[in-house]
This record gives sequence, structure tokens and C-alpha cells, in this order.
Amino acid sequence: MSLCRKVLAHHGFSDEQAGALAGTLVAAQLDASHSHGIYRLLGIIDTVRKGGAVADAAPEVADVAPGVVRVDAKGGFSPCAFELGLPHLVAKARDAGIALMAINHCVHTTALWVELERLTEQGLVGIACNPTQAYVAPHGGKQPLLGTNPIAFGWPHPGDAPFIFDFATSAIARGDIELYRREGRAIPEAWGVDRHGAPCSDPAEVLDHGAMTPFGEHKGSALAIMIELMAGPLIGDLLSIESSEHDEGRRGLPYHGELIIAIDPSRLTGEASSAHMERSGRLFEAILGQGARLPSQRRYRERTRSLEHGAEVPLALVNDIEALLD
Repeated sequence: MSLCRKVLAHHGFSDEQAGALAGTLVAAQLDASHSHGIYRLLGIIDTVRKGGAVADAAPEVADVAPGVVRVDAKGGFSPCAFELGLPHLVAKARDAGIALMAINHCVHTTALWVELERLTEQGLVGIACNPTQAYVAPHGGKQPLLGTNPIAFGWPHPGDAPFIFDFATSAIARGDIELYRREGRAIPEAWGVDRHGAPCSDPAEVLDHGAMTPFGEHKGSALAIMIELMAGPLIGDLLSIESSEHDEGRRGLPYHGELIIAIDPSRLTGEASSAHMERSGRLFEAILGQGARLPSQRRYRERTRSLEHGAEVPLALVNDIEALLD
């Protein structure tokens, strides 16, 4: 955490921005989510250096409706805007039963599950999604048009860790392909296509000239389009193709919006809410009883190990991050 904050402060991040961003990156690193952990510092600093993000942005909250809060990130990174808007979102969900938070004009480079855990800690069910830049070809196409467009869902599980999933609607997260390129490894051909639309195992070709592919063919493509609309025009923010245009060839991190939905179960089922929520345990136990794995199980296991023994970070990455202090 201290190294992250030191690097961010060195590059002009305010205390609020650095604290929120470092906390999110370290949380991902503790869970061995290497593509969303402190590796992201490299892209964050590169984006700020190129003028693609505002390091000391001061987000502004607007109470626009009984069930809606809007946070203008002012060109800064999303974690700080999320922290500022979270108390308002929770209060509105408690009052109305369901509430929406739109984060506008933000640069988003971190995992959504970190935010969803904050909602489940409050006993709320949560959904979050955002577009990115145009990295992914729609199913049946070959030109990048859609974003990797992650979607996350969080369900509080009394007495146990929450049920949370967070995945890109592309076949794999872009950060994972970036790590393959960094390590000089070939990727599975199902992850992307080359400039001619043919399956490709070269991560550099896919990232720089070709396109990533959606998961589940037409189904993943449809979900990605939904996220484009829900977290783009619906909240007055950019589509992935518009985010790419905004980037103006800088190859910076995506600038766009994010939509978060919070639901208070107690407003639906009243005093019986706890009993109904606890019934989810029957489903989880049955899934585990078949030998299947629940989403986030691996992350929770890695988190426990990291807290006991420390998080693993490749030495080459540590050296690259420390070089950002030069």
C-alpha cells in the first residue's frame, strides 16, 4: 500500500485519489488478481503522463432524484468518485428499496468486485457495469467495436463471505492478454483475432491490430451491447467507440462512465428478509456439494493466504513500479 501511495503522490495524485486507488489495487493484489492489482499502476501513470486522466480531480456529488445519485469524477479515476458517492447510494437504497449511482467522466481501471463487497457489507444486493474502449469485435464481426464491458453482481451471505462474480464480457480480461504479452507467451486462439479476422495466438497482434472476442459467442456479445447502453447513453456517458475516439491515439486507459445498482432486501420482504436471504445458503451448499466452485472462492482463498504470508508480486514488476519514482 505504501509503495502504491508513494508512486501516486509522486505523480501528483491528491491524498483522496491516491488512497482510494491504492486501496482498490492492493485489494486485487491480495486476492491474486494480478491483472487488476498493482500491475495497473503502470497504465495509470502512463495515462496521467499522456493527459488522459486528472490525478488530483475532486469529484462532485449531485442528488438528482429520490433513487438516483450522480457523481462527476471530473476526469479522475473511479475509486475516489465511488467512495464519495457510496454513502448517498446506500442511504437512498435504504429509503427507496433500490437506488442507482451513475459515475460520469471517470477513468476506470480496477476491479468491480471491490465496490460490490462494499455494498454487500451493508446487506445490500449490488450490480455494477461499465464500458471500456473499443477492444472487442461483436460476434460474427472482426473489427473492434465493443468494450470488454465487465459486469459484477454481489449478494450478501449472512455468516459467510458474499457471493460475488465480476467478469468481462470478452473471452478474457484485456489485462490478462497484456500480462501474456509482458511475459512473451502465446494466448489461446479463442481470445482474439488478427487484423484479418482470423483466430490469433499473438497477444501483440490482438491488442494492437486485431480485436478481442466476446465470451459465449452471441450471448456474450449481447451482454456487452446491453452494458454499452446501460452504462453509456442511459447515464449520459460514452460508448466504447466514443471512448476510443476520446483517447485520440494515446493508448491510455478508458474514459467513460459506470452504473451501480443497490437493492435493499429488507424493503422487499420486511421482517422476513433475513430468513429469505439465508435460504440462499441452501443453493450454495448444494453447488459445493456437487464438487462445483462458487465465484470468488479462489479469491477468498488467496486473500487468506496473502494476509497470512504476504501477497506475491513478481520482482520485475516491483522494479518497474519503483522506476516510476525516478
